[in-house]
Amino acid sequence: MTTNTTPLQTIAGHVSVLPDQPAPIIAREGWPIVAIFVVVGAILTAGASWIHPIAGAAVGLVSLVLTVWCLWFFRDPARQIPADPSAVISPADGVICSIGPADALPELQLGESGKGMLRVCVFMNVFNVHVNRMPLAGTVTRIVHSPGKFLNAAVEKASTENERCAMAIRLADGRVIGCVQIAGLVARRIVCRIKEGVSLSQGSRYGLIRFGSRVDVYLPAGTNVQVKLGQVVVAGETILATLSSGGGSGGGQY
Repeated sequence: MTTNTTPLQTIAGHVSVLPDQPAPIIAREGWPIVAIFVVVGAILTAGASWIHPIAGAAVGLVSLVLTVWCLWFFRDPARQIPADPSAVISPADGVICSIGPADALPELQLGESGKGMLRVCVFMNVFNVHVNRMPLAGTVTRIVHSPGKFLNAAVEKASTENERCAMAIRLADGRVIGCVQIAGLVARRIVCRIKEGVSLSQGSRYGLIRFGSRVDVYLPAGTNVQVKLGQVVVAGETILATLSSGGGSGGGQY
């Protein structure tokens, strides 16, 4: 995949946005899961109906609700991506659960530049869109999957103790940021669709986590924060922060 060169669009004539890349309305990783829900639901409903019609109706209703939820979980809506190369876009739908200085994970191998970075964490519940997107345009230089625990993804130690997939991204100016998919209490499967050496545009889809999880973004010191704790954010649209080349305005600076 390469950087997006499609002409910009505008929202209400004010904010320039990048057109999203086309994708199925249901993420491809969800198709087998949805199929399992349908087949198992049909079998259980048939068995319950054989015992008693009311039991069959009840089981059928529950199966339908679970299947609709599964479709909802794996939905992959198009997004309007802000056309600002310095804007750090949220990689996930969810709620900001942590903002502050932190050293980059060792597996990212960022050296001294990884000390005292700004870490912004987005927690996803089971009702959020779980497709993850690139926070900034750049080249993926490193992808490391680390086994670990399955603690509640909202707690602080989940960043270092839970199973995770860490990705280092080199920006056009040479700086490197980190983006880490973290499994949670319910989530047991991290999907990273890309490989090292691939260059992706801002807001591009790169993976997902199922079911309920977290994504941490590690940014250079001096980055200007644009969100606050507890704020609801949207993957591919909400600006978490803006990069600074030695100062900047807006939000808190780290």
